[in-house]
Amino acid sequence: MTHAVNNMEHEPAPEKEPTVLDLYKSFTKDWSTFFTFIRSLWDARRREEFDRALAYEAAQNAAAEQVIEPVRLTTFPWRAVLAFGLALFAQAMVEPPLRLGMISVVIYLAAFGVGLWSYRSKEWHMPEMPASWRMADLFSVRLVPLILAATLGVSAFLAFGEGKFNATNTSLWLFSMGLLVYSFWVRTPRVLTQEENAVSPTKVWTWGGAELKIQNFEIVRNKWLRYGLLAAVIVIAVFFRLHQLNEVPIEPFSDHAEKILDVYEITSLGNTNIFFERNTGREAFQMYWTLLVLNVFNTGYTFFSLKLGTVLLGILTLPFMYMLGREFGNARVALFVLFLFGVASWPNIISRIGLRFPLYPLFAAPTLLYLIRGLRTQNRNDFILAGLFLGLGLHGYSPFRIVPILVVVAFLFYFLHTNSGEDRRRAFFWFLLMVVVSVFVFSPLLRYWIAHPDHFGYRAFTRLSSVETPLPGPAWQVFLSNMYKGLLMFNWDDGEIGTHSVTHRPALDVITASLFLMGLVFVVVRYIRQRDWRDLFLLATIPILILPSVLSLAFPGENPALNRAGGASVVVFVMAAMALDGLVTSIGSGLRRKIIAYSMVGLLFAGIAYSNYDIVFNKFSTSFAAAHWNSSEMGEVITDFRNKYGGTDTVWIVPYPYWVDTRLPGIYAGVPDRDFAIWPDRFSDSLAYPPPKMFIYWNADTETERLLRELYPNGKVTRYTSAFPGKDFFIFLVEQ
Repeated sequence: MTHAVNNMEHEPAPEKEPTVLDLYKSFTKDWSTFFTFIRSLWDARRREEFDRALAYEAAQNAAAEQVIEPVRLTTFPWRAVLAFGLALFAQAMVEPPLRLGMISVVIYLAAFGVGLWSYRSKEWHMPEMPASWRMADLFSVRLVPLILAATLGVSAFLAFGEGKFNATNTSLWLFSMGLLVYSFWVRTPRVLTQEENAVSPTKVWTWGGAELKIQNFEIVRNKWLRYGLLAAVIVIAVFFRLHQLNEVPIEPFSDHAEKILDVYEITSLGNTNIFFERNTGREAFQMYWTLLVLNVFNTGYTFFSLKLGTVLLGILTLPFMYMLGREFGNARVALFVLFLFGVASWPNIISRIGLRFPLYPLFAAPTLLYLIRGLRTQNRNDFILAGLFLGLGLHGYSPFRIVPILVVVAFLFYFLHTNSGEDRRRAFFWFLLMVVVSVFVFSPLLRYWIAHPDHFGYRAFTRLSSVETPLPGPAWQVFLSNMYKGLLMFNWDDGEIGTHSVTHRPALDVITASLFLMGLVFVVVRYIRQRDWRDLFLLATIPILILPSVLSLAFPGENPALNRAGGASVVVFVMAAMALDGLVTSIGSGLRRKIIAYSMVGLLFAGIAYSNYDIVFNKFSTSFAAAHWNSSEMGEVITDFRNKYGGTDTVWIVPYPYWVDTRLPGIYAGVPDRDFAIWPDRFSDSLAYPPPKMFIYWNADTETERLLRELYPNGKVTRYTSAFPGKDFFIFLVEQ
């Protein structure tokens, strides 16, 4: 017993584990130790970022090696050319005034058959999409900025209770979003592409004693050629957006009067609303954007300010379309997408109207871009950007409210197509991140929605349900009928709403429409063969993004509507560009074949540009002018009266059924906040005003002239001859 005790006495005492207090004392005992500790944390952070960068580079290199161009035949691709020719002929058969629908269907079926033959024969293939990889991510977060973001976000949400933006709640909101992005953002250093790492021979020119040397000549030449083509396409697209903007469309209608009054009241009455309730309710983005545009360009509260603002929104969509083309193909596909979308009549017209229509594709394009790229690369920064654009889009145009459903569908397809539990867990985290970011951005409107659900959803429910008028039949039957018509809008009939389309013709030109259908068929075939979730998602986006038009169950005559289906244009032109890329590459890679291929592209582009120019600046311009009243001419008459007599208080317009909105002439006269209407039963009220006085009335309104002559026997009547046939009006002038 004693011996055992003695042995125990000779064993070393167990070491005492350090406490948290001991650790704290160890790195705060002096300044040198503290700075050493901070430096070690910084170095660990840098090592973490370096490891992530290495993993990112390795993943990119591995993905680049997986991109394999399909094997092409050396013979001329006559099957592909024949298939495209048949599709082109089939689409030409449905152009007005032919409208030979059954013949077109038969020829299209033949085109699809030959196209599938060319696909099996390795002639016409869709471009290879960028490969997927798993980017390294340690799921780190900056905790302090995240806590501050949550605190400021909740404070901003509560401060938005009055339904208006002010300096306090807007600052809290913006700071909360900035801190939220910072708390999750990760550094992903730029990795050089294969082209940037490549080497080509040096080119040397000598003139006398001078020598010009360009290293990597072929690479530099190709890069600047690509930049030149990109610049040329951008110039063409901008030209199509801005050309004749003051004349096409020529006249505003009632919705424009509502918008201009909303913008005017922001500055005159301080109505900095989150949601503008006038005219069944409108999101606020366009109002503040127009206010910015009219101040920057000094255009005033005019119809042109509205048009310029929305056209600029259409132009801002172009870079996202280019990047989306790269995400579904390559630089060539991106260039094709940019051209097709840039000159197309559909996005061009909805950008020119001066209403919120282009906000749907503007925010749908980047949301889809960063969502798809994020799921492909698992880069959390892409999901942050997707969340930002998703939240912003909800402040834009009501049909964008369908996009959150599309986001859920994208993640669902991704979950179903991956066998990795780890990938599913990571994707669920990205989904939550995207939801959180979008909710922060959407929070002002969310606060309004909670306080005023009836106002927020009223316009949508007037179309979806029997709130305003009974449904014309069982809801499911109307829905299926609307969906059928909606899916045919691209190649058959774009509907009967003349304010944003040339009615009862395909939404696309002949060439783009045929490319779109061929691309659609090839995407279906490729999904069947490869089971890539992106192909299935691409197919699903079209019926989902046209739902805002399809769900007009109470007013099926409003479907299809190019404005409410505008988000689908983002995907439609991508599919058409993918088909065109496959047709070009099917011809081959030799110099002679490249000349043939790109000559064909040049001819197709010329035909597309000519066709869309004719649709917008001839057909649409003429039909729109014929269908809308000449309020600008009435505005000129009011302006002349003010210049001659010094005011407009004694100017009135006599309303008449289905005639001009009596607020619109005042916009042209610089009086955006006055309705010039005076009804015949109130003519006697004008006696209280001293002359001169002026009354404007419709040329078929004989009763108005009789009543005015009873009050003012000395009044003079003149007929204003309009530049638009059948739109003359009368002027009754009282000078004494």
